[in-house]
Amino acid sequence: MIKVGKWIAKHKILIIIIGIALLIPSYLGMAATRINYDVLSYLPDTLETVEGQDIMVDQFGMGAFSMIVVEDMELKDVAALKEKIEAVDHVKKVLWYDSVLDVSVPVEMLPKDLREAFFNGDATMMIALFDNTTSSETSMEAVTQIRKITSKNCFVSGMTGIVTDIKQIALKEMPIYVVIASCLSLIVLLLAMDSLVVPVLFLLCIGVAVLYNLGSNIFLGQISYITKALTAVLQLGVTMDYSIFLLNSYEENKKRFEGDKERAMAHAINATFKSVIGSSITTVAGFIALCFMTFSLGRDMGIVMAKGVVIGVLCCVTLLPALVLTFDGAIEKTTHKPLLPSFDKASAFITKHYKVWLIIFLVMLFPAIHGNNNLKNYYNIDKSLPSTLDSNVANAKLQETFNMNNVHMVLLKKGLTSKEKTEMLDQIKDVDGVKWALGMDSFVGAAFPDTMIPSNLKKMLESDEYEMEFICSKYKTATDEVNNQIDEIQKIVKGYSPESMVIGEAPLTKDLQDVTDVDLKTVNTISILAIFIIIMVVFKSISLPFILVAVIEFAIFVNMSVPYYQGKEVVFVASIVIGCIQLGATVDYAILMTSRYQKERGLGKSKKESIAIAHKTSMKSIVISGCSFFAATFGVGLYTQVDMIGSITNLLSRGAVISTLVVLFILPAMFMIFDSLICHTSIGFAKKKSAKEKKQ
Repeated sequence: MIKVGKWIAKHKILIIIIGIALLIPSYLGMAATRINYDVLSYLPDTLETVEGQDIMVDQFGMGAFSMIVVEDMELKDVAALKEKIEAVDHVKKVLWYDSVLDVSVPVEMLPKDLREAFFNGDATMMIALFDNTTSSETSMEAVTQIRKITSKNCFVSGMTGIVTDIKQIALKEMPIYVVIASCLSLIVLLLAMDSLVVPVLFLLCIGVAVLYNLGSNIFLGQISYITKALTAVLQLGVTMDYSIFLLNSYEENKKRFEGDKERAMAHAINATFKSVIGSSITTVAGFIALCFMTFSLGRDMGIVMAKGVVIGVLCCVTLLPALVLTFDGAIEKTTHKPLLPSFDKASAFITKHYKVWLIIFLVMLFPAIHGNNNLKNYYNIDKSLPSTLDSNVANAKLQETFNMNNVHMVLLKKGLTSKEKTEMLDQIKDVDGVKWALGMDSFVGAAFPDTMIPSNLKKMLESDEYEMEFICSKYKTATDEVNNQIDEIQKIVKGYSPESMVIGEAPLTKDLQDVTDVDLKTVNTISILAIFIIIMVVFKSISLPFILVAVIEFAIFVNMSVPYYQGKEVVFVASIVIGCIQLGATVDYAILMTSRYQKERGLGKSKKESIAIAHKTSMKSIVISGCSFFAATFGVGLYTQVDMIGSITNLLSRGAVISTLVVLFILPAMFMIFDSLICHTSIGFAKKKSAKEKKQ
């Protein structure tokens, strides 16, 4: 790497030009990468609920729907509004009263089930059916257009409305996330660095790396809005250390080579690459563990974040050295005394009182484990958004006016008689929380023959293989009540027709809950195992992997127990990813201190002296790393209105602080207690005896 470093140092202007030129394809790739705002679309294709969604699109030409509540409007005006909605692009059909009878016919002439479904006092409800999936651009645009043509006393509810609102918030907030994270990180760097120019160069280099990462996502076709929102924040938080290490190494080598800056930088690049490769592997391993989730949002996040770390390392040893050398004069002119105080006294106090920290660790251990194991997740996506959004206002209005929260759909395989279909719907109506159940026969009444069903209605609700039924539920998505209700409905439907299926938002969310409960255990196990093996190989030790992983896992338990003791629930995505990310990103702090401890023990120093030196020399770097990670995530967590993003960033910012404190206070105590075990089960922790010493 020294030869490579010399080439980079010599061709610094060329490197900068190439770096700028690569921003063009990065921008084009970023613009061409679709952003997915529907987390339910990441469920496995093998699930029956997901297969049902595909059948709806393929055989019925529709994949999503919205309930539209209209208040205080004459029936003729509602009919006119319905025609306007049907004229909106990608609205396939609108189901309402006049789908069966002319508006001149009294409402009382409607079948009882249909009348109760579409009317309540001065309010009526329509169901708009879209010709594409819930999160498709066309469906979201259709909802936006419907909102524009409806008046204030109209409310557009449904999953597509929620996804549309998520998109609007995310597009508005994402640029601000970057500004907040950059500003707070800049403050930390200004305090930590002894030059005013260096922090700007660091942020510039990491910003370029983020753009490269986002641009290279084009090979994935699309990424989740959660992944895009977190990419810049996490990349900034986890790769800042690499830049700091490069600069420190450069300053040391400038003294060593007395003014030969290019040679100094070449050696700095070599030292940085060797050091950063080791620390970045654990971070990459944490992100790669997410790829083993059945819920493919994990793969989405894992690939993008792991790729971001690799790109961050490459930019740190290519673009950043070129920038530092180019602006070296400005760096020297803006140099000032370090603003951070010495940590020597604090370090001595911590290592001296290690027994106190050990007692605190033991006292906190079981409450932390209990809190972590009993923290509850929520899966209802609209709960992660402000209640004032159009979609949540509409959903509340739907519940208030019609006492309904969900509409399940049954894709009924053809072959049942009218009598069997009527019996099945009657049984479904008796299930707890079911308000009404409608099939094709419901639109004309059971007493009328099949030929009386309007042809346009029949065409819409019937395909060559399936017939569509609607079931209204009083229960909210992702509750135990609705999940039990879905189980009961599925038993009834399968009893009549094993090939039929129950689909919709609530059944999809129920599957999401089942899938991610398994994923949580899987990814945590894989991330722990991967990082365990990496530490074992790096330190050639059997005992150290247990100690280091245990220390960071304790920090994770403390972090996850905080919302439990606050009486809060955490959005499911945060619970799954936080363990992998916090372990992968902050175990580096423990590795840094352990490396120095190994070096001093290997030189023959005593246990206490080795631990004291390791702690004192690494404390500042660990504090700066922890503060950088905290700064990159904390502000975003405070600002965002989307709890799906806020929960993750809040947990990460708190996790960075907790991991920093645990490594600084608990890890030295562990070294003190287990020093003998470490030395006997590790290579490089005991000074090799010379031949003379062996004879003696």
